[in-house]
Amino acid sequence: MTRIGIGYDAHRLAAGRPLILGGVTLPHATGLEGWSDADVLTHAVADAVLGAAGAGDIGQHFPPGDAAFKNASSLDLLARVGQLVGDLGFAVANVDTILIMETPRVGKYRDEMAANIAAALGIDAARVSIKATTTEGMGFAGRGEGAAAQAVALLEKA
Repeated sequence: MTRIGIGYDAHRLAAGRPLILGGVTLPHATGLEGWSDADVLTHAVADAVLGAAGAGDIGQHFPPGDAAFKNASSLDLLARVGQLVGDLGFAVANVDTILIMETPRVGKYRDEMAANIAAALGIDAARVSIKATTTEGMGFAGRGEGAAAQAVALLEKA
């Protein structure tokens, strides 16, 4: 049996925060605002994996406002998601993602992001695809106000 899930996340950019995407800290004047490290890419993957397993969403498992998750590493949270779906009898077959923001360009960080996400899920990095796009100046991402990410995960019954 295979199951598919989709995830989406968006966060505002804010001064005084590091910009962390796929577990990589990128050089940038602003970072993403959120309760954890606000890694939109990793959050979208977590929601896709949880959705495919029928196990709710990231907010149910790691609620904002819970002191245990203040400034938490999203890769650590994703590893817990991977363990949870493994306990439910699933294995992640692959993950496909797209990051939506104007700057910075992330091409040279893709392999590291994929390796980080794959390691958190216990799979080979070749099973994780990282893509990026801009919105050609349109919307909140285009105006440089924030970033968003979408992810799709395919799970197989272990």
